[in-house]
Amino acid sequence: MIYLRLFYEFFKAGLFAVGGGLATVPFLQNIGASTGWYTGADLANMIAVSESTPGPMGVNMATYVGYTVGGAPGAVIATLGLICPSIIVIIIVSAFLQKFRDNKYVAYIFYGLRPASTGLVAAAGWGVIAISLLELGGVDGAQISFSLNWKLLVLAAVVFGCTHEEHLKKLHPIVWIALAAVAGVVFGL
Repeated sequence: MIYLRLFYEFFKAGLFAVGGGLATVPFLQNIGASTGWYTGADLANMIAVSESTPGPMGVNMATYVGYTVGGAPGAVIATLGLICPSIIVIIIVSAFLQKFRDNKYVAYIFYGLRPASTGLVAAAGWGVIAISLLELGGVDGAQISFSLNWKLLVLAAVVFGCTHEEHLKKLHPIVWIALAAVAGVVFGL
């Protein structure tokens, strides 16, 4: 039964997460909250590891969650659940693409998907900020309490500043990943 639930949850994420890996984050937050398979902190760690490993981020996270919940078969089933909607849509679109290639309504639909994709990525970005930079507290009525994680805020400012230096932009991404790992170990992040 757990395998069917894994497939179902990740199928939903794959079906509605238009826009790539970060667009899956809100759906992954919902999966974690509804199933209890992982916490928000676990999700933040999964995002960090998935961003630094080869392969699509959503697939990496689906594989990891599937493995932790159901072992190797769970990893395969969760990954298949995430990619099946894309495969189905690609097959359908490729079958009809020639027929509707110049249809203005199809062009409008794809144009309309852009804001939805942008919204999903923005929601994922806010989720990462809320988890890492803001330590959100409880909700009391209409008030939400939070505190800033100063170590991560300073680190984010330094990284932002470094991305605007021309000679630092030329560094290989592996160097940035290694520096992030060292900062995480040194500052206990």
